Amino acid sequence: MTEHQRVNMGKQHPANYKALLALSSAVEETTTAAGLDPLLVELVKILTSQINGCAYCLKLHTRDALKKGENPDRIAVLHAWEETGYFSETDRAALRLAEAISRVSEGRVSDEDYNAAAAVLSADQVSAVAWLSTVMNAFNRVAITSRYPVTGN
Repeated sequence: MTEHQRVNMGKQHPANYKALLALSSAVEETTTAAGLDPLLVELVKILTSQINGCAYCLKLHTRDALKKGENPDRIAVLHAWEETGYFSETDRAALRLAEAISRVSEGRVSDEDYNAAAAVLSADQVSAVAWLSTVMNAFNRVAITSRYPVTGN
């Protein structure tokens, strides 16, 4: 059996990747306009990437979060966020929604998860977190499928 080298989707179809980057930029503007903390935005990206097992995005967004001043302890316990006291009510609402969206194949975004987020977040924030999670799930799938390299550099 011959192994095929993975196609880098972004290079193979640059217009599609450019459109994804443009959507990501628009979503970043949406998160800012909705008043989401930039550190929370990075945590949502990291959590989504943890769920999907995307090493490339994990490395990228962990570095970004640290550069923005995120506490390394919060990153270390992020995948077990429900079990810690590190996260605010707003953080927890956003993380719960992002997790539900990222795990949609396991049983949809339940009313319980959605309502828990909507009880804390404004409509703009719920939508911004949903868009952010959606875009991160797309980036994770591009990076994983293309096998973006992750090295010790």
